[in-house]
Amino acid sequence: MHGNDRLDALLDPAVTALLTVECQRGVLGPGGALPELATAARESGALANVARLVVAARTAGAVVLHAIAERRPDGRGANRNARLFRAAERLQVQQLAGTDATEMADGIPVAASDFVLRRLHGLSPIAGTEADALLRNLGVRTLVVSGVSANIAIPNAVFDAVNLGYEAVVPADAIAGVPADYTQAVLRHTLALVATVTTARAVLDRWNRSGGRD
Repeated sequence: MHGNDRLDALLDPAVTALLTVECQRGVLGPGGALPELATAARESGALANVARLVVAARTAGAVVLHAIAERRPDGRGANRNARLFRAAERLQVQQLAGTDATEMADGIPVAASDFVLRRLHGLSPIAGTEADALLRNLGVRTLVVSGVSANIAIPNAVFDAVNLGYEAVVPADAIAGVPADYTQAVLRHTLALVATVTTARAVLDRWNRSGGRD
């Protein structure tokens, strides 16, 4: 099968879901906990591309899931077994459940048809959440992974999806990490080995055709 034909088949909205990872105000919004990452997501165009993908996915009839990382005010149930988790506890902005920090970033409204997956622990938006059961019940075979960060959560999501038997698609310009050259290295040397790496434009073109748009 030709490369474009294969991508078209992978992105069939009837069997595809779009996953946005930690595109929340406390991470990517103004005054968020990780300003360097937020700047990278905005200036690279990744956040804007995520917003476009969400709209196109809904219009085409693909499933949309939003993965949110949060914690209880008392911290119970959260991991402390890595330096990352311990550092997060000291950040000025906390991703506390029920606060503005755990709502979607501006420009990415949540529709009634979307699924919002909130987790209190771990690094993965898939392992330990409802994601796999929901995707299987919805007949999904391909997961399009977008959001942040290319350093940890995005590779984790892709590996989990592949290990569970899904086809993973990564629009390279709809993810962000720091530094920018590390994101490109992860895409080239890691994600391209296990996922179909493409562009937001290619995904949008496929879904816009399905949604009856030019």
